[in-house]
Amino acid sequence: MTTLQHILNRATASAFGASLLLATCAQAQQPAAKMQPSKPTTHQLKPTPTTVAWGFYDAAAKPVLRIKSGDKVEVQTLITSSPTRLEGAGLPPAQVEQSLRDIHKDVTNKGPGGHILTGPIYVEGAEPGDVLEVRIRKVELAIPYAYNAFGPTSGFLPEDFGYAKMRIIPLDKKRMTAQFAPGIEIPLRPFFGSMGVAPPPAAGRVNSAPPGIHAGNLDNKELVAGTTLYIPVHVPGALFEVGDGHAGQGNGEVDITGLETSLTGTLEFVVRKDMHLTWPRAETPTHFITMGTDEDLTKATKVALREMITFLMQEKNLSHDDAYMLASVAADMEITQLVDGTKGVHSMIPKVIFTGKTTSKSTSK
Repeated sequence: MTTLQHILNRATASAFGASLLLATCAQAQQPAAKMQPSKPTTHQLKPTPTTVAWGFYDAAAKPVLRIKSGDKVEVQTLITSSPTRLEGAGLPPAQVEQSLRDIHKDVTNKGPGGHILTGPIYVEGAEPGDVLEVRIRKVELAIPYAYNAFGPTSGFLPEDFGYAKMRIIPLDKKRMTAQFAPGIEIPLRPFFGSMGVAPPPAAGRVNSAPPGIHAGNLDNKELVAGTTLYIPVHVPGALFEVGDGHAGQGNGEVDITGLETSLTGTLEFVVRKDMHLTWPRAETPTHFITMGTDEDLTKATKVALREMITFLMQEKNLSHDDAYMLASVAADMEITQLVDGTKGVHSMIPKVIFTGKTTSKSTSK
């Protein structure tokens, strides 16, 4: 073998070795690249006869959308009424949403409640014992009107109002006000009255009206855009549903309705493996909120208060006694609603009072 041939052979072998080394490195890098987390996705979900749950939360319900933790959903919800009732109250037929007509015409699997809820949404990775963090990024009016109504057996004073009445109330999206009557304008703070997950399987199909450990029809007017709701998960995927849009509401919702309307919104979902709750909680930019529900208002209040005491002990490192004292001097006990079959109470404590380095582990990023 000549010296030149020897050199060429060595060069070829070196090149082959280098190529083999590069290929091996590339193969080694491929699994790591595949393990990179996917970017969050934004989904759209509109109410149709095949994408709503009419009047119930149920562990056996089939999801209409599957998403990953961290994804957002641009969702639309429908007013809790029928085309016939709206038109009977004086709404021009042309202003009734076609989707509402379609759902009333085609959906037969309904009840026992009356809310048309968009969903269920299956959140991958959510398991019983986890918490579903729902970040309410945006809530907007979908139609230029709302209604308020009461009936002979509904509301907090049926003995005083033993008849039915309904009125259409114009909404001004630009000024964000409702024209309740001449000389009476109501500032709008739109929120979804019902946001919840499936209850434990043993509960079966539950009525959409009463709230509970699954959240549901909380009717909490604090849950506007910029707030976060934390819900205990009871079934794989959580099976989240949303609806019962309100343009505004007073605490108590005493005649059984607020400014009932259709809404659009953007919700971001995060599965929290590091949180474990018994009851829903919430967080606004200014307050921490605990909640309680029960048919007895006193019992509902005690649940919300005990939840606040637990929150202060776990998240702010207070003793049991100090947490009780702080709740008494700084937390406000509010009646959420009085008319949903079970009463709702929420306790609000301002964030500004916590001036030290201790911060809540549940604060959304």
